[in-house]
Amino acid sequence: KRIWKKSQSALITFSHMVVDGKAIAEKIKTSLREEVLRSGKKLRLAVIVVGGDAVTEKFLEQKKKFAAAIGVDVRVYDFPADISTTKLREKVSEIVHIKENTGVIIQLPLPSHINTPYILDAIMPEKDPDLLSSKSWGAFVAGKNKILPPVVGAIKKIFQEYDIEPKGKSIAVIGTGRLVGKPAALWLMSEGATVTVIDENSLHPARYTLHADIIISGVGKAGLITRDMVKEGAVIIDAGTSESGGSIKGDVEADAAERASVFSPVPGGVGPVAVAMLFQNLATLAK
Repeated sequence: KRIWKKSQSALITFSHMVVDGKAIAEKIKTSLREEVLRSGKKLRLAVIVVGGDAVTEKFLEQKKKFAAAIGVDVRVYDFPADISTTKLREKVSEIVHIKENTGVIIQLPLPSHINTPYILDAIMPEKDPDLLSSKSWGAFVAGKNKILPPVVGAIKKIFQEYDIEPKGKSIAVIGTGRLVGKPAALWLMSEGATVTVIDENSLHPARYTLHADIIISGVGKAGLITRDMVKEGAVIIDAGTSESGGSIKGDVEADAAERASVFSPVPGGVGPVAVAMLFQNLATLAK
């Protein structure tokens, strides 16, 4: 009985840490600046934007700022929202074959009328720091890629920084998108975690999240995760972004975050680290 009380007490008294993604990104920035300088190469990231919104603009500004700090050029190619799939594919192919473009990324999501996989497949793996083409994705799934998708790389960095071990843990991944949910679930399984993937077809998501040691959400729906969905002391990684009233919001409500032992917020958590990992990937591909 005494042992039970001790363990119960240990479970209840946990520290609440908020992830400082900007500080982690700064560390990566410092080492990358030196790496780019030593290489003597001119690196350039081409960013293809179709249409665009407040969230897109926010991410673009982060990328430009980070790139400038490490000596990397960013070239933005803007296209109208009504461009056809065929025309966009032609343009992407042209941009990919420009020698000066070390890497090419496409700001997602694309307009609904665009065949997104067809557009992403125009990027060759050696110029794909986002790992979104079929070939890059296949290599990642097979464990043959030297780089990780930026958000997955960011989650890995956060885990390392805060001594979070995914192996043997019960993890709920909310969302099945190509940027967060799918790659995060695959990576976590490869790390030895027991992973439950929750999407819009999952009935009663709280049944799974309440038993999860770690929750990772990348849906992009403000207030999706409420207090009654989180067990005391869980780790919560919020990687969902949406725009509400002119500000960027995450998926996790504030009172739900309070229950976490470690919480990665939006903004300021995964976002800055994912940007840093994108440029880390670019530097690795340039080698």
